[in-house]
Amino acid sequence: MHYDAIVIGAGLAGLTAVCQLIDAQKKVLLVDQEPENSIGGQAFWSFGGLFLVDTPEQRRLGIKDSKELAWQDWRGSAGFDRLEDEDYWAYEWAKAYVDFAAGEKYQWLKLQGIQFFPVVGWAERGGALAGGHGNSVPRFHIVWGTGPAIVEAFASKVLQASESGLIDYLPRHQVTDLLTEDGAVTGIQGNILENCIIRRGEESSREVIGTFEYTADAVVVASGGIGANLELVKENWPSRLGLPPKNMVSGVPAFVDGKMLEITERAGGRIVNRDRMWHYTEGLKNWDPIWKNHGIRILPGPSSMWFDARGDRFKAPNFPGFDTLSTLEAIQKTGYDYSWFILTEKIIEKEFALSGSEQNMDLTNKSIKDVLKRVLPGPPKAVQAFKENGEDFVIADSLKDLVDGMNKLAGNDMLDFMHIKEQILARDREIENPFSKDAQINALHGARNYIGDKLIRAASPHKILDPKAGPLIAVRLNILTRKTLGGLQTNLNGQVLNDEGNPVQGLFAAGEVSGFGGGGVHGYRSLEGTFLGGCLFTGLKVGKYLGTLKPVPNKAKAIEV
Repeated sequence: MHYDAIVIGAGLAGLTAVCQLIDAQKKVLLVDQEPENSIGGQAFWSFGGLFLVDTPEQRRLGIKDSKELAWQDWRGSAGFDRLEDEDYWAYEWAKAYVDFAAGEKYQWLKLQGIQFFPVVGWAERGGALAGGHGNSVPRFHIVWGTGPAIVEAFASKVLQASESGLIDYLPRHQVTDLLTEDGAVTGIQGNILENCIIRRGEESSREVIGTFEYTADAVVVASGGIGANLELVKENWPSRLGLPPKNMVSGVPAFVDGKMLEITERAGGRIVNRDRMWHYTEGLKNWDPIWKNHGIRILPGPSSMWFDARGDRFKAPNFPGFDTLSTLEAIQKTGYDYSWFILTEKIIEKEFALSGSEQNMDLTNKSIKDVLKRVLPGPPKAVQAFKENGEDFVIADSLKDLVDGMNKLAGNDMLDFMHIKEQILARDREIENPFSKDAQINALHGARNYIGDKLIRAASPHKILDPKAGPLIAVRLNILTRKTLGGLQTNLNGQVLNDEGNPVQGLFAAGEVSGFGGGGVHGYRSLEGTFLGGCLFTGLKVGKYLGTLKPVPNKAKAIEV
C-alpha cells in the first residue's frame, strides 16, 4: 500500500500530473475531499480559455504573434520586482511557460483531443504603452466544449485507470496533515468524509466517518487557491488595491478554501507573494446560484461606459476588458465596492458574454447550430436570463429613469442625473468621426480592425443616447473573487522549497496552490487564458519529473480506519 506518488486534489493540475504518472506506470494514489462527480474541480466551471502563441487559428484571422511579443507582454504585465527572492523561481517558470505556449502546447493539447473555437478572443488589452500590461494581440483560445471538455480529456483517462486498478482514486478523503520524517514528507493523513449526493459545485458535507494514513515517495499538493475563503482573501488583500471590499461575490465553489496552503506550510513549505491575487471587477450576483454567494463575471466588449459608485467615468486604462487590476484599484480607492456599466441594447447583444461553462451551453455542448444563433438580434440566451432575473440590471427608455433606477438599486442618491448625462453627451460627440481624442473611442475603433472583434465582440460605434440603439441598460458590478497569484514556491521540477530555498524532500506542488508555478508565475497581473494553462503546465512538469524517478526503499505503511 506504499505509493510512488500521492496527488492531493482532483482538479486539472492534479489530473494532468496523474496522467503522466499513469504513462510512467507508477503506483499512484489520488485523493480529493469532494465527491467523484466533482472531478476536475474549478476547471469544469471555466469558459475554457487558453493562452497560446502563433497558432493556426491566429494566423487564419490575420494575427501576427511571436514568442518574443508574448514574452514582452508577460514581463510588462507581471512587473516582477522581487527577483532576488520571491520572484526568482516565478520568473523562471514564466520563461518556461511562454516557451511552452509558443511551442509544444498546441500540439500537445491536440493529442489530448482538445479542439478550439475558430475565433480567438482578445482578453486584457492593456491600454498603456507597448511594454506595459496587456496582450498586444488576441491570444485567448476558447476550447470547443469549454471547461468540461478540458476536464474530460484528462479525467476520462484517470477514471479508466482507476477502474482497471492501475491507480487508486479516493474521493471524500480530506487531508489534514502531511506526514514528515527527518524533514522529508513521507505521506498524508486525514479524515474520510461521509458520502453525499449533491450537484457538482454545491457545498458538500464535512461529516467525518473515519480516518486514513498513506505513505509515498512523493506527495503532490494540487489543491487550488483561496478564492472561496473570503476571510483569507481579505487577510491577504494588498494595500496597493485599497481596502478590501466589504462585499464580494464568489466566483469559485466552497471547496476552494486554501486549507492545504497552511497544512503544507506546517510541513516546511514556503508560501510567497501572498499579496498577489486576481479578482474581477465585473461580477454579477447569480440569479440561479449553485454555490453560496455565487457570482458570474461579465466578459465585456470595449464599448460600455464605466462609472464609479459616485457617477464619475473611469479614466484610461480602466475600460471594459483592458486592465482588471488597475480598475479594481480605482474602484477600491473610491471607498465603495461596486461600480456601474451604462450601455445600450445594441451593445449588450454583441458585447456581453458570461464566464463559465454553464453560461455558454452552445459552446459547452459543441452545438454549431446554437453558436450561429449568436449573430441573431438580441443578447445571448444566458445574458437575456440575467437581464430578466438578475438583481444587478436596470433597464429604461430614458436616461433620467435609468439613473433613478440605479439610485434605487444602490439604496442611495449618489448618482446625479445631469452629471452622468454630461459625461455621456461628451462621449457621444466623439462618435461623429472615425477618430477621436477619447481613448476608449479610439480603442473601440482599433478593436474593430480585428476581424474577430468586428464579427462577434465589438458593436458598431454609436451614441449611447441614440434612441434607435435603446433601451438603455445599467449594470451594477460587484467584486468577484477568483484566483490566487501567489503560493508555494517551487523549482522547475515542481519541488516545494523551504525558507532556506532548498527543496523539501518528497514534497511537490502544481496548479494554483503553487501560484501556477514558482509561487507566482503571473507576477502582479495575468494575461488571461493562463490559469487553466498554468494548471496543465505545472501538472505536466511535475508528473513527467516524478515519472522518471526510481522508487525509494521505504517500509512505511498505509492505514485506513
